Amino acid sequence: MELFAAMSEPGRRVGGYEGVHFLSDRESGLRAVVAIHSTRLGPALGGTRALSTYPTEEAAVVDALRLARGMTYKAALAGVPHGGGKAVILLPSGPFDRARLFQAFGRAVDTLGGRYITTEDSGSSPDDMEEVRRGTRFVVGQPPAKGGSGDPSPVTAFGVLRGIEAVARFALGRGDLAGLRVALLGVGHVGHALAKLLHGAGAKLTIADADAAKAERVRVELGCAVASPAEIHALECDVFSPNALGAILNDETIPKLRCRAVAGAANNQLAELRHGALLADRGILYAPDYAINAGGLINVALEWRGYDEARARAETSRIHDTLLEIFARAKAEGRDPATVADSLAEDRLRGVSNAAVA
Repeated sequence: MELFAAMSEPGRRVGGYEGVHFLSDRESGLRAVVAIHSTRLGPALGGTRALSTYPTEEAAVVDALRLARGMTYKAALAGVPHGGGKAVILLPSGPFDRARLFQAFGRAVDTLGGRYITTEDSGSSPDDMEEVRRGTRFVVGQPPAKGGSGDPSPVTAFGVLRGIEAVARFALGRGDLAGLRVALLGVGHVGHALAKLLHGAGAKLTIADADAAKAERVRVELGCAVASPAEIHALECDVFSPNALGAILNDETIPKLRCRAVAGAANNQLAELRHGALLADRGILYAPDYAINAGGLINVALEWRGYDEARARAETSRIHDTLLEIFARAKAEGRDPATVADSLAEDRLRGVSNAAVA
């Protein structure tokens, strides 16, 4: 096992991060990066992306850095006693032993001494986390049969549903979602679960996914309309719900939006922070991504302390109230919700008591 750490002293920060660790293991083919943004509120907790689609190692590092910072803010806003971290594994391009790779990753995580706790993310699964467990105890998201909380996607989707209910109440004056027009991009684990919840609540769905087969399965299951993933953001609707990869809200897409609000599970939806203000200038209510999609984090954080499914759902349900507080404060202060959410999270990180994040 080889471990290269750009910085590993707890409490010291480099470029705003406590640590950026480059991990490799020749025998398994492991190449990974772990970014630790903050441990101020507790050990950093964040998922491990396992993908082969990064064009360069630099792109993987940038993704880990952005996501780690988002996890810090997500945990602070949700009142979860953890900091933010994220891992990215660059999967080998050729054949490899997946179990061996994740076991090696677990041993690498263990060398960080508990400053980072990992869990599943895009491209990884509870079964992968079981392999990670063979190398470290600093992992959550185990299969239920092993005493873990399993796939957090349903809880994440439930939190996004509660967030969309807050959006509908604040922006549209609606007490339910019956007939709400939702354009939903991405029907992977979270997006599919969210689509089912929205369908059950009576929303009128149009879906899109880069994987046409996934979109077709959901169309058959729910009887919803299907649009092109390149064009769904431009559909006239009440809520545009991004549930795929990030940076969907940018200089090109925002002028084309024909929705009243944006509310989805994707991380890093704003290509740049200024795009939150651009949405507000257009009169489009934005549910900050790390506020609305915190259900998965809440779920796995409880596993670390002692999992209770009912408590996880109850704490996730409070996303509704957190968003209403953000929206109300944004309106009162003449600021956009993304900026307000950052302020609330930073208050928590500074130890400032604030009812919205208590």
